[in-house]
Amino acid sequence: MSQTALSDKALSILAFAAYHSLVSGETVTRVVLDDGKGHKADSEGVREMEAAGFIEPDGDRGTLTDKGTAALGEVVEAIRGALR
Repeated sequence: MSQTALSDKALSILAFAAYHSLVSGETVTRVVLDDGKGHKADSEGVREMEAAGFIEPDGDRGTLTDKGTAALGEVVEAIRGALR
C-alpha cells in the first residue's frame, strides 16, 4: 500500500469498500459515508482518508481518488492472498 500509514478508523472505510468489491465483483469507486439508517463511516477516518488523498467526501458519499482506488485494489488482493 502507500507509504502513508492509516489508522484503523481510516482502514475500516477501505475494508467496507473491499467487502462490496468482493461481493459485487466490481471495482468500487464511491462509498457510502452515512446511509441515514445509523451506519456511518467514522468521521475521523474520513478526514484522515481525505487528508491522505484517498477520498473526496461529498455529503453522504465519498469518491475514491486514483490513490484510493489503488489502495483498495491492494486491500482486496491482500485479503485474497491471506489464505492461499
